[in-house]
Amino acid sequence: MNKKTIDPTSSPWAAFGVQLRRSREAVGLTQVQLAKKVECTASHLSYVELAQRPPSLRLAELADLELKTGGTLTLMYWQLKHTALHEGFPEYANYETRAEQIRIFEINVIPGILQTRAYATAIEAGYVRQGNTTPEQADERVEFRLARQQVLDRTPPPLVHTVLDESCLRRTIGGRDVMIEQLLHLEQLADRSNVVIQVAPYSLGENRPFIRMLHLLTMSGRKMLAYGEMEQRGYIDRDFQSVTTLARSYDRLGVESMNQTDSLAMIRAVRRDLEWMSN
Repeated sequence: MNKKTIDPTSSPWAAFGVQLRRSREAVGLTQVQLAKKVECTASHLSYVELAQRPPSLRLAELADLELKTGGTLTLMYWQLKHTALHEGFPEYANYETRAEQIRIFEINVIPGILQTRAYATAIEAGYVRQGNTTPEQADERVEFRLARQQVLDRTPPPLVHTVLDESCLRRTIGGRDVMIEQLLHLEQLADRSNVVIQVAPYSLGENRPFIRMLHLLTMSGRKMLAYGEMEQRGYIDRDFQSVTTLARSYDRLGVESMNQTDSLAMIRAVRRDLEWMSN
């Protein structure tokens, strides 16, 4: 049987088709077998693999479940559908799906990979009210964010280390109920063996090394890259010396921040204060 070669650069959906075929073949399924599992015909699946038809979101989600890709196909779907993501972020998200270690520093808001749907929706609703995005783009960004979170359930899972500026906890997003749910979600995530959450308290003052969010990824072979954002665009830094310097500053921040036990105690205290006010 002749198998057509797909050039992943030939069209926007070609890379998706290549990944779908590779994932299917890796688990030993034929197109007919996978088609039954993702609720489509074998011919339609073939067209998707050849990038002759775009996939549906449901096909991507079902294929992820059947092929145990850790959400890679769903994430690729949203990357290709995006219209409102920061420049550079889709490329970063692609690296994130394969990273062995994810280190994040965030200020003002909980990082996207740790957000609840309600919290993410509230953030995007704010951008819509300000006229910075459309409701459709806001919905797309929320779904993209939630698709990224599947990396936490990947096998083997990455080590996720997050340092939250205290402002992430104190700034109420979406009202008290949304914030209570979000803080409880952080507490639950911290129970995972591959997730570490620390808080950088206000008392660090000028000793906090970063004034903007920072993501650091460690890939296979110990290669590292960094991602940061300005107001309208994101950028990936691959320069060894630059990324090493950022990683050193991040490690120092981790040492000077509250340990996980004390951090979780602060998160619980903030949540209980909100619960008390709600009552």
